[in-house]
Amino acid sequence: MKYNSCSGTKVALASDHAGFQLKELVKSHLNSRGLQSVDLGTDSEKSVDYPNFAHKLAETLIKGEADLGVLVCGSGLGMLRAALCHDHFTASASRRHNNANVLVMGGRVLGPDLAKEILDTWLDTPFEGGRHLARLEKIDR
Repeated sequence: MKYNSCSGTKVALASDHAGFQLKELVKSHLNSRGLQSVDLGTDSEKSVDYPNFAHKLAETLIKGEADLGVLVCGSGLGMLRAALCHDHFTASASRRHNNANVLVMGGRVLGPDLAKEILDTWLDTPFEGGRHLARLEKIDR
C-alpha cells in the first residue's frame, strides 16, 4: 500500500446517472491539472445501478491500473466505504489521517466550484504517517 499524497498520476473515475455531470467536470479538472484519468462510466444520465460502477473502480484500484479513485453519485453515499467529502476539512482529514484512496462526492449536493476545491484539497494533502500509519497497517492485516 502506498502511503504518500498523490504519488500516482492516474485517477480512476466512476459514477452513476445522478453523478454523471459532476464526473465529467472532475475528469476535465483532472486533465487541466495534467493528471491522467480512467473513465469507467457511466456515459450518460440514463438510469444505472451504482454498485456496478463502484465495483469497476475497486477492481481497477486492486489491479493497480490506477493510483486513486473518485466516485460520484447523487448523494455521495453508498458507492463504497470511502471518504465522503462535502468540505475542505473532511477532504484534508481523509488524506492526512486515513490515507483514503477513494474520494466520494455527491452530484446533487455540491456545486462545481466547491467540488473542484474539495478535489484539489484531497489530491494535494499528504498522508501524515506516524500514529496513523500503525492504524492503517492494522487494517491491512
